[in-house]
Amino acid sequence: MTEDNKPSGPDLTQGVSLTEFKDGKLLGHVGEEDVLLVQTGDEIFAIEPSCSHYHGPLAEGLVVGDTIRCPWHHACFALRTGEATRPPALTALAVWDVSRDRDKIAVQRKRESPKSPAAHRTAPTAERFVIVGGGAAGFAAAETLRCEGFAGAITMLSNDGAMPVDRPNLSKDYLAGNAPEDWLPLRGEDYYQDAGVDLRLNVNVSAIDPKGRNVTLGNGERLPFDRLLLATGAEPVKLQIPGADQPHVHTLRSVADSRAIIKAAGSAKRALVIGASFIGLEVAASLRARKLEVHVVAPEQRPMQKVLGAEMGDFVRSLHEENGVVFHLKDTVEKLDGMRATLKSGAVIEADLVVVGIGVKPRLALAEQAGLAADRGVSVTEYLETSIAGIFAAGDIARWPDPHSRQTIRVEHWVVAERQGQTAARNMLGRRERFDAVPFFWSQHYDVPINYVGHAESFDDVAIDGSISGKDCLLKYRKAGRVLAVASIYRDLDNLKAELEMERSRA
Repeated sequence: MTEDNKPSGPDLTQGVSLTEFKDGKLLGHVGEEDVLLVQTGDEIFAIEPSCSHYHGPLAEGLVVGDTIRCPWHHACFALRTGEATRPPALTALAVWDVSRDRDKIAVQRKRESPKSPAAHRTAPTAERFVIVGGGAAGFAAAETLRCEGFAGAITMLSNDGAMPVDRPNLSKDYLAGNAPEDWLPLRGEDYYQDAGVDLRLNVNVSAIDPKGRNVTLGNGERLPFDRLLLATGAEPVKLQIPGADQPHVHTLRSVADSRAIIKAAGSAKRALVIGASFIGLEVAASLRARKLEVHVVAPEQRPMQKVLGAEMGDFVRSLHEENGVVFHLKDTVEKLDGMRATLKSGAVIEADLVVVGIGVKPRLALAEQAGLAADRGVSVTEYLETSIAGIFAAGDIARWPDPHSRQTIRVEHWVVAERQGQTAARNMLGRRERFDAVPFFWSQHYDVPINYVGHAESFDDVAIDGSISGKDCLLKYRKAGRVLAVASIYRDLDNLKAELEMERSRA
């Protein structure tokens, strides 16, 4: 619905002409519901117009075959069924039946939503799949197993106290106070019971026995498995300086971490963010939204230069400075004495809230103890299988052969973890599906979204189209003449097209 609560465009039940379509799309309504008509080839489809992830406008998205991709965070939907075929969207969209009489298109009835799969209830099998990790990859795998008809037992072991949540929100809208608590869970509590997923929270796994095919829990219990997915994720790098263990010093990874920072921000006046990482600067923006004074200390010359380049780094810095953030760059915090932070330069910052964002490290201890091959991450094949048959790895811990950069890479992106979880699940079922998705992430700073596709660990030059300072640009990161990655601000369609081009030029 539009803001004035009136449905958009023409009444599609009365019929419209193909000449009214623009770029193969037409936004109209059926009764009180907005509906998007999409023409692809000779076919016309009618689908709900807002992405089920963060309600991105699909009318501004990219049609690829009989699918449509969201311009905001690159979710993908099947136009025929409404099915969410690529994360970050996990929920299907409504679709309508379309009739056509020559040039006149009319939308008929809304189709019934497909019922959620409950394969375990029909003919349960004796197979036992265990997933270690309750983050993006682990959840996506469990859901995909059921969607693909797996009828065996699924046990998901999470060392977190919260159900799987939409983690990007923890440093963005939720931390800023713009997203309610009920936006966080990826699925409600009843989902796990309905889908037959045995979700166990606050559970530590102490060992994996690849030969005996079982995992040992912290309490000594052993769980047998036929297939195992390791999705243990990453943990924040701890600050190794005097005073780093004080109660007003926080890191951000879990719901509990985000809630603790929000609680502290309620009475704090000045925050110190240590590290100018994506997480660190998103925290800085969120705390400015809560009206705290914010100082950022980081050793680099400009924020995010290694990933985004010098020009974008300068822009990000100036954007935060315009919003009141004070930077202390080419500097580090040497000690925290109560509320006093002493910098290497000799400067002192008084802060009653400190958030450390100096990176994360993959949780590899379980994999290494089990004897899995590792190389700065768990080494996996293109099918996300580890060096031991029947054991798979996905998400922040997995290092896989990437056909785009032509390297083995490990990335810490939410969308990549979800997509890997889905692929790993299908391969646990014996599908032999290659993981070759183009990596994608987004970052949000005040009203400025930055979208990034591809992966460039280093680059020779950056080709800039448009204006970075004007918040309308597309940047291509090149190495030896090849475009390895593309970043953009408000060039959403171009970013989607760059992703598609990378998919089509797979090595």
